[in-house]
Amino acid sequence: MIRINLLKPEAKEIKEGPPLPGPEVREKKAFPFTTLVVLLIIGVLAAAFVLQKRMISQERNGLEAAQAEKSKLQYVTAKLEELEKQKALFERKINLISELKAQQDTAVKIMDELSRRLPEWVWLTEVSFQGQLIQMRGNALSNNLIADYIFNLQNCPHFANVNLISSTQKSSRNTQFLEFSLTLNYLFPQAAQPQEKAAKPKAKKG
Repeated sequence: MIRINLLKPEAKEIKEGPPLPGPEVREKKAFPFTTLVVLLIIGVLAAAFVLQKRMISQERNGLEAAQAEKSKLQYVTAKLEELEKQKALFERKINLISELKAQQDTAVKIMDELSRRLPEWVWLTEVSFQGQLIQMRGNALSNNLIADYIFNLQNCPHFANVNLISSTQKSSRNTQFLEFSLTLNYLFPQAAQPQEKAAKPKAKKG
C-alpha cells in the first residue's frame, strides 16, 4: 500500500560550515610616490656629502702641502736675506778698508812731502787733511824760517794755495819761539793724459 505525505515538508536548517581552504589572495598596495622622492633626495644628499667630504679632504691635503712649501720658502727667504745683509756688510767693510788704505797712502805721501821741505829749526806739531785741504800747526825759531818753509811748499808741485793763518810768539823755559798755522791744498796725481786724437785724413784733391 502506498502512502503519500501531502504535508509541507519541514525545512531543515542548514548550517554553514567553515569555508574550505583556498588560495590566499593578498591585495597589492601601490608604492607611495612620496616615499620614492624622499629616498631619491636622501640618495642625492648622501652622494653630495661623500663628494663634498672628498673635496674637503683634497683641499686639506693641498693646504697642508702649500703650508709646508710656504715654510720651506720662508726658510729660504730668511737665509737669502741673511746672506744679503752679510754681503752688504762685507761690501761696506771692503769699501771702508779701501778708503782707509787710500787715505793712509795719501797721508804717507803728504807727510813725506811736508817733512822733506822743513827747514832746520822748524818742526810740525799737528797735521790734518780732508779731501784736498791740509791744515797744519808747527813751531819755528823765527819768522824767516816760517817764510822759508812757505817758499819751499809753494815750489812743490804737489801743493798749492799755501796760506799763513797765524804766527804767535810763545815762550817755554826761557826759550822763545813762534807758533804758526798754515793751510794748503794737496794736488792728487793726475791720471794719464788721453792719447792724442788720430790725425784727420787729408782731403782728396779734386
